[in-house]
Parts: sequence; structure tokens; C-alpha cells
Amino acid sequence: MTNKIFGTLATIGALVLSPLAMAQTDAGATAPSKQDTMFVAKASAGGMTEIQASQLADSHAQSTAIKSFASTMVTDHTKAGDMLSSIAQKDGFTPSAAPMPMQQKELSQLGKLNGAAFDKAYTAMMLKDHRETIALFKKESMVGKNDDLKSFASQTLPTLQQHMTMAKKL
Repeated sequence: MTNKIFGTLATIGALVLSPLAMAQTDAGATAPSKQDTMFVAKASAGGMTEIQASQLADSHAQSTAIKSFASTMVTDHTKAGDMLSSIAQKDGFTPSAAPMPMQQKELSQLGKLNGAAFDKAYTAMMLKDHRETIALFKKESMVGKNDDLKSFASQTLPTLQQHMTMAKKL
């Protein structure tokens, strides 16, 4: 009889403690912050936009300086995108699968241009996009909650600033 009582008490204790243990586990795990989630979505979409616009330059640009710059953009943004995807996968974030609708529209318009008209529009796009991207990365590096994303943003900022300097020279 004593074993039966202890067995019942053990079962009741497990049922009572189980939700408490789960609550402690859930409380220990931090949910992704809105800032970090938005950063991953915007940064990944922006990176894809830079790559796609720069790939267009290979066949649409007139200037060899634009083509050289575009090649650098493809290389650097592909590398950054791969790093961001790796962090996102490890830390439970979902990167954008494609550029944002407004970015898609800009890419579509850019793809219709050739020669000097393409060069002018591409340069304007790179200046605007890098201004926005630098601001996005600065904000993440300062107020992001995820240490991996903050570090990525801080480490990537100098490259983005270099891109801005290069774009201004175009």
C-alpha cells in the first residue's frame, strides 16, 4: 500500500512539476526580437537586389567602371548573403526569399535600360540602396538583440561604406 501511495504521489509530482520545468525552459529561450527579424528580412532582400542589379550591368552597362563596380557588388554581396543565411539558419531567423516588391519593380525598370541610361540609373540605385543599407546595418549593430547579427552588421559596415565611396566616384 505504501508503494502505491508513493507511486501516485510521484506521478502527481511529475504532472505538477512538468509545466514548471517547461515554463523555465521557455523563459530561458529568448524569442527573436522584432528589430532582428526585420533586419534579416531587409538585409537579405537588399543583398539579393544588389546582386541582381549588378548582374544586369554585365550585359546592360556601357562603362567599364560600372561593370567593374558591379562585379565587386556581386562578389561582396554574395559573400555577405551567405554569412547572413548561415546566421539566420543557426539562430532561427527567416531570410527573404526574394527582393521586396518595390525592389522588384526597380530591377524590372533597370533591366529595360541599356548603355548610358543604364549606367545613370544603376549608379543612382546603388547610391540610394547603400545609403539605406548602411543605416540599416548601423541600427542593427547598435540596437539589435542577437549577438551574431550585431557582430555581422558591425563587421559588414566597413565594406558597405567602401561600396558607397566607390559608387560616389562612378
